[in-house]
Amino acid sequence: MVHETGFYDLLGVSPTASPEEIKKAYRKLALKYHPDKNPSEGERFKLISQAYDVLSDPKKRDLYDEGGEQVYNVYSNIYNLYITLMLHVLDSRRMSFLNDIILFITGYGGKKGALEKCSNCKGRGVQVKVQQIGPGMIQQIQSMCSDCQGQGEKFNSKDRCKSCNGHKVERKKKILEVHIDKGMKDGQKITFHGEGDQEPGLEPGDVIIVLDQKEHPVFQRQEDNLIMKMNIKLVEALCGFKQTVQTLDNRTLVINSNPGEVIKHTAVRCVQNEGMPVYRDPCDKGQLIIHFQVEFPEKDWLPEHLMYQLERLLPPREDVMITDEMEEVDLCEVDVRTQQRDYSREAYEEDEEGPREGVQCQTQ
Repeated sequence: MVHETGFYDLLGVSPTASPEEIKKAYRKLALKYHPDKNPSEGERFKLISQAYDVLSDPKKRDLYDEGGEQVYNVYSNIYNLYITLMLHVLDSRRMSFLNDIILFITGYGGKKGALEKCSNCKGRGVQVKVQQIGPGMIQQIQSMCSDCQGQGEKFNSKDRCKSCNGHKVERKKKILEVHIDKGMKDGQKITFHGEGDQEPGLEPGDVIIVLDQKEHPVFQRQEDNLIMKMNIKLVEALCGFKQTVQTLDNRTLVINSNPGEVIKHTAVRCVQNEGMPVYRDPCDKGQLIIHFQVEFPEKDWLPEHLMYQLERLLPPREDVMITDEMEEVDLCEVDVRTQQRDYSREAYEEDEEGPREGVQCQTQ
């Protein structure tokens, strides 16, 4: 039974969501609330990222489900770093972010001796909500008090520190240099230990950079392999071709096939050692895998009197025995609109009358 659902609520998923559903929800929210697009949503993005860091890890998720946020300490800052497939060359990025820094003037948050018991949680530091989950079934959810941040006490407005507003910490800008190694993958994390938010009485957490790979217009990554599509004409499929491919590290490859080597439609070929570099072994690379799409000529591309000459050059067709009892028909283009209308009518009839039953044999 899930102790509390705060992290699930942040991502907009149910406690029974699959890892794929959690990842999909996080990516959608991260794209929407990333500080690059919404500078005012930095705090919300941080909470969403913290929730994903816990729920995407099976062990952390089990721990959270059993005891809630109070059991799992999430004093870590998680940021997304959007990257491309251009990782053949070592890369470094500088990232700036706002961080909670302890005010070393007092580290107290306000006038000494002026702390009051939090009226929202009655000094317990947690809030308890009860909700009905079924007939005769209720669920009790415990979460950190949002008014006192789980402290159980707080300052009134006149006694708070003007710099930190009673939170004992102040937001400061910090710059980190993120080193991206060759071959690093989507979702991989880079951790800066002890660089996270500071809070009195607690060890500072980590800053975690999560690599978020952008889509590439030509290549798709599959482990250490790169996959691409290549369109070739029918004459190239039959008689050989040469095409160039621009690599991620700005080299030009000449891809060719030999005359007489037929490349069929949807055929797959590969080029060794032209994929992504292997992480921590960059001298080794995966494959460049090419999926071929053969472009056939349009209707009436060749005059009818030349068809005979072309046929003589192609492999012979199979002879078909035709008798007088057979009926010849002509091929025509499919009318997509008529087909869609027929499908809609059949679906409507099934809804009105129920599914049609098959023909049954009668028995005596």
